[in-house]
Formats: sequence, C-alpha cells, structure tokens
Amino acid sequence: MTWTKACSTSDIEEGEGYQLKRKCPIALFTVDDEYYAIDDTCTHDESSLADGYVEGDVVECAWHFAKFNIRTGEVLSLPATCSVATYATKVEGDDVYVDLPD
Repeated sequence: MTWTKACSTSDIEEGEGYQLKRKCPIALFTVDDEYYAIDDTCTHDESSLADGYVEGDVVECAWHFAKFNIRTGEVLSLPATCSVATYATKVEGDDVYVDLPD
C-alpha cells in the first residue's frame, strides 16, 4: 500500500463527493469531519459515486439510485448487489491522503 495525496481538505465539502482521477477512480467524502475513500464506480453500472447524492453517511448513485455506506462501502439497496472497496485515509495539515494498492 502507498499513501497517495488525493486533495486538500477544502476540496471536499460535507454532502459532496470528490473524485480522485486514476485508472480505477476513488471517491472521497467527509462525514462528521472524518474523511472516507471508496471505489468511485457503482457496482451496478459504470456511474461515478462522487457524482451521486449524499445524505449523512450514504451515497446514492445518480444513474439507478443504488445506495452505499460511505464509511464501510456496504451496498444498502438494489439494483447494486456488491459492496465497494474502502481505503484508509489520513489528513496531514490541509492535505488528504489515501492508502492505495500499488
């Protein structure tokens, strides 16, 4: 695993997602002043979860409305049936880092 600088804390607003662009994009969120990173692609269809609707610690896919827990990656509703991966985060100064596979 490798700590990768994803963004600054000011790039992620409560109730919004931020996409870390890479071959397999990562969605970052802040919930109750904690930062979370999950796979950005909905497991039902190829939609960005960073572009989804956020309420509390749940993100809803904008295309077909599957829901995922931001903290755990757990799938919460159909049409998705598979959870998304989660990644550890840390904040150093104003920077958010994500622990990503090599």
